Amino acid sequence: MRIEWGSMSEVERYCSQEEQVVLLRGRGLHIDDEGIAVDRLRQIGYYRLSGYWYPFRVLQGDRRTDSFVPGSTLDDVLALHSFDERLRTAVLGALGAVELVVRARLGDALGRVDPCAHLRPDLLGPLARDGRDHDEWLRRHHAEVARSRDEFVEHHRASYGGRLPVWAAVEVMDWGALTRLFSFASPPVQRSVASTFDLRPPQMVSWLRALNVLRNVCAHHGRVFNRVYAKQPRLPRPGGPRRSGRHATLHSRVGRLVR
Repeated sequence: MRIEWGSMSEVERYCSQEEQVVLLRGRGLHIDDEGIAVDRLRQIGYYRLSGYWYPFRVLQGDRRTDSFVPGSTLDDVLALHSFDERLRTAVLGALGAVELVVRARLGDALGRVDPCAHLRPDLLGPLARDGRDHDEWLRRHHAEVARSRDEFVEHHRASYGGRLPVWAAVEVMDWGALTRLFSFASPPVQRSVASTFDLRPPQMVSWLRALNVLRNVCAHHGRVFNRVYAKQPRLPRPGGPRRSGRHATLHSRVGRLVR
């Protein structure tokens, strides 16, 4: 099969890193050392760095021009890029702690209903019983379990025919699958898990979805700084109840991520 791409004039012209330096200087970006600039453009890439020099471009009305604000330097751009790398690492660390709690609490709450509650729509909420959403989620879950070579999965294959109880099953689920499972859970289970973060179930769903987007950005080394996120979490009302101890730390950590 032949794919027609049209004329090459429809594609942006290739520029070497040396040409990119000339272009940036022509637009007003101060570059001290051309060799270092070329090296960094080769290591990071022009378009990845463009997200970090965007704030340095002249604002005209409601749009940014190609020209840089006088005094803008490549060193400033690289400093923002370095800051974003550290921010991404910090965010992933904070999200890891949140993910662990969600796995543990959801697995425990559903396990109290039935060891295999995640496999039975009749033991879940209305969303699992309506339509084919749960069927599709279950198909993907079974495929993930089949691919897994984790020791605990092998143990359940050898001892229980491969059927994982929900408290073990959550360990092979990614954040998106966990979010869907929470959505499928019955209202009492949802309230039990959401209360860990002083949230109501609809808020919890919005947080899980928003943080899933943020986690994916971090996992793929995307830019976290100065980014518009399509999914926004529903924050608790000011003056709500406050947690003490370890839950307070987790709640505060998630709150800082989404503010």
